[in-house]
Amino acid sequence: MDKLLQNIKDKIKIATELENAIEAAFTYEAIAKNTLLLREGQYCRKLYFLSKGTVRTYYFHKDKDTTSWFYRENQFLSSWYSFYTQEASYENIEAVEDCEVYWITYDNYQKLFIDYPKFERFGRLLAEEQSAFIDAFSKGYMFMSAKERYDSLLAVFPDISLRVNLGHIASFLGISQETLSRIRSKKS
Repeated sequence: MDKLLQNIKDKIKIATELENAIEAAFTYEAIAKNTLLLREGQYCRKLYFLSKGTVRTYYFHKDKDTTSWFYRENQFLSSWYSFYTQEASYENIEAVEDCEVYWITYDNYQKLFIDYPKFERFGRLLAEEQSAFIDAFSKGYMFMSAKERYDSLLAVFPDISLRVNLGHIASFLGISQETLSRIRSKKS
C-alpha cells in the first residue's frame, strides 16, 4: 500500500482522511503468472496499481496474439478505453509474472472523486499522463526502425528481456522473434 500511496502523493497532497479512504477503497490481490485480469469483450471495472511483477495488454489481429503494452512495478494499468467509457474491452490483460496489485472498482473510483475533490485532481492527472504518453509514443513509434523501437522499449523497461517472453516482445515490436534475436545479438 505504501507504493500506491506514494504514487498518488507524487501527484497530489493528501490529508489523513483521504489517505484512509484510499486505503479502504483499494483491495490487495496476489495474481499468479499467466492469469488473465481481463478478457476481450468484458467490461473493465477495475483500475490496477501494480506493486510487484509485470503485466501485458494484448489483442488478437487475424487470429494472431499482438502485445500492445507492458506494465511494471509502480504503474497504474487498465484497459483504459473500457475503464473510462465502461464499454466492452477490445484487449486482454495478462500477468506475465507473479504479481501483486491493488485495485479499485470503477464505482469506488468515481465515489472517491465525489467525496474528495482533491482525488478527482489525481484522476485527471493520471488520465492526462496516460493520454500524453500514449500519444507521444504512438506518433514517434510509427517512424522507427525495429532496432529503434527495441531501444525505445529498453529505455523505459531496461530489464524487460529478463522478465517477459521474447515472443511477446517481438509481437509488441511488430517483428519476428528471429529479427529480435538479431537485434539483441548486435547489442551484446
